[in-house]
Amino acid sequence: MFTKILVALDHGDTCNSLFQQALKLAQSTGADLLLLSVLTPDGGGNLPLPDNSGLVSFNLGMQESLWDVYIKSHRDYEMAAIERLRNFVEQATALGVHSEFKQLNGDIGRAICGQAKTWSADLVMVGSHGRKGLGEMLLGSVSNYVMHHAPCSVLVMHGAVTAAAPVKRAEETTVE
Repeated sequence: MFTKILVALDHGDTCNSLFQQALKLAQSTGADLLLLSVLTPDGGGNLPLPDNSGLVSFNLGMQESLWDVYIKSHRDYEMAAIERLRNFVEQATALGVHSEFKQLNGDIGRAICGQAKTWSADLVMVGSHGRKGLGEMLLGSVSNYVMHHAPCSVLVMHGAVTAAAPVKRAEETTVE
């Protein structure tokens, strides 16, 4: 069925549940996982970017101190993402699922689709925050972009996915 699953992990509330669902799918199909994190210059909206005031001149010293804060914050953001990916790889390996991770910088949707093509993924799993209407228009929808541009099948996990316990069918029940 699937042999190579690219899991596009964000840094929000869907990250852990998306990984858990991908892990279950990889276990059941024997697929390899590529855990992908794409960093953006604004750290997903959590980093202090210097404000572009549009003025012809500005206090360079103030801008440099803001830049220093940004650089430190971005390094922390990178390291936290790497640590999360390493943790997920360790979990997958412990369960016998071959996995690796990659962290890229840039446009999230394009990076996901580009990596899916480069890695020859059979499936891309991506989370959705459920943005609609004006929110989707202003903030964009990574899952929508990936669905329309990925070179393979795409599985979109909506909202904070909860891992439900598998339901046993009658033929799976053993009697001792």
